[in-house]
Amino acid sequence: MIDPLPELSTEQSDPRYSQIDRLPTRQIARLMNQADAAVPAAVAIVIPAISDAIDAIAERMGKGGRLLYVGAGTSGRLAVLDASECPPTFGTDPELVQGVIAGGQEALTRSVEGAEDDAEAGAAALVALEVGPLDSVVGVSASGRAPFVLGALAEAARRQALTVGLSCNEDSPLSAAAEHPIEVVVGPEVVAGSTRLKAGTAQKLVLNMISTISMVRLGRTYGNEMIEMSAMNSKLASRAVRMVSDITGAGAEEAGRALAEADGQAKVAVLMIRHKLDAERARALLRSHGERLSDALSG
Repeated sequence: MIDPLPELSTEQSDPRYSQIDRLPTRQIARLMNQADAAVPAAVAIVIPAISDAIDAIAERMGKGGRLLYVGAGTSGRLAVLDASECPPTFGTDPELVQGVIAGGQEALTRSVEGAEDDAEAGAAALVALEVGPLDSVVGVSASGRAPFVLGALAEAARRQALTVGLSCNEDSPLSAAAEHPIEVVVGPEVVAGSTRLKAGTAQKLVLNMISTISMVRLGRTYGNEMIEMSAMNSKLASRAVRMVSDITGAGAEEAGRALAEADGQAKVAVLMIRHKLDAERARALLRSHGERLSDALSG
């Protein structure tokens, strides 16, 4: 049987780039920039599918479910990256959004040969995480056919979790296996088959949407402010003061004092200033409104 891999659009060789090894650096850079510019348009085509997946994910997360990304190679690294950014940006527990990569921790920095071809390992990874009906599993694979990802998605479906497939080819096995298929078709790469380029960019854009909009739906922003962020360094501490000041109209000194009394929790600090409460009462008010600052401010 002939391997269908060369027939995938992401594996094709684009004649426009066939002589790049003979071109000046600036011309290669322009060609790459032009290629990358086509990626957002490809993502825009599938926004309806992305939106449907996000709504389904947010609904389950609102009931206590987790968001789990599963990928191999570049796709797996992007999955882990997006998941790892959620705790500092949105103040989430590290268990809430997780990235699973074929080959484990070692595969984050070096290739683990054969790891992506192990479907049983993909399934085992979800067994180990005790995936259940409230969880959402997003399989990420540029080709849409990585066995590790397909094995994980099959196990997720067996456990009645929500399944989403993110790939960069049409009619992929991953799409067939997912309740919510998302196919961002970006075409051949500047370096043929190097899906860390346009395909990787497309996947990162979609993962950005999935995590960010899900957190917005869950009330982890106030307007476009990162109201739940963890002020883990001086830059973020300054941002928290500015954010509380902007929302409440208070001066930087008052905002900083409220944040200190609120143990760095910006939402609590905002309520303390706006409703003239101490930290304990502000937290109670926030809890009574489901941790949504907009509701607590108007309540």
